Amino acid sequence: MTRTQYYTATSIDGFIADADNSLSWLFEVKGDPTDRRVEWDSFIGAVGAMAMGATTYQWILDHERLLERPEQWQQMYADRPTWVFTHRDLPVIPDAPIRFCRDDVRTVHAEMVAAAGDRNVWLIGGGDLVGQFDDAGLLDEIHLGVQPVFLGSGAPLLPRRITSERLSLRSADRRGPQLSLVYDVAH
Repeated sequence: MTRTQYYTATSIDGFIADADNSLSWLFEVKGDPTDRRVEWDSFIGAVGAMAMGATTYQWILDHERLLERPEQWQQMYADRPTWVFTHRDLPVIPDAPIRFCRDDVRTVHAEMVAAAGDRNVWLIGGGDLVGQFDDAGLLDEIHLGVQPVFLGSGAPLLPRRITSERLSLRSADRRGPQLSLVYDVAH
């Protein structure tokens, strides 16, 4: 059964990007690259479709220089269809299976699930977009890589109130300086 998952890294104080919408803090965290690769390969192997907001898309586009090196998209995400929720025009990565949409998440979710087949839907970010999926009762899991850093401000992990009665901790693992948490989200 397809699960809709929010898989992201967060600072200890609950931010997914700093006040400048940068993730540079994330790449400063030391850890075992083999552990990260094993976890990533396991996660991404179960993903059949992806969704992200415009700010996340723009950051990936700029950080990976995807207009200059569009083959990087394929190396990172393969042929997984991706929906970018946006209200502005964004550059298109050549040959990437990206669909820009302005629709409500409820409208697009069924299409994403169909495209995912027997695999999962990954909500890359941002937090407000993930919150919209939760508001619609479509968020099934939250996977957090809690990083040993305090940012003080920035883009919040999930700017919604989800109480403990809806969250069930499935796993908690230490991976070097990082803590990996997986929560099931009740609708």
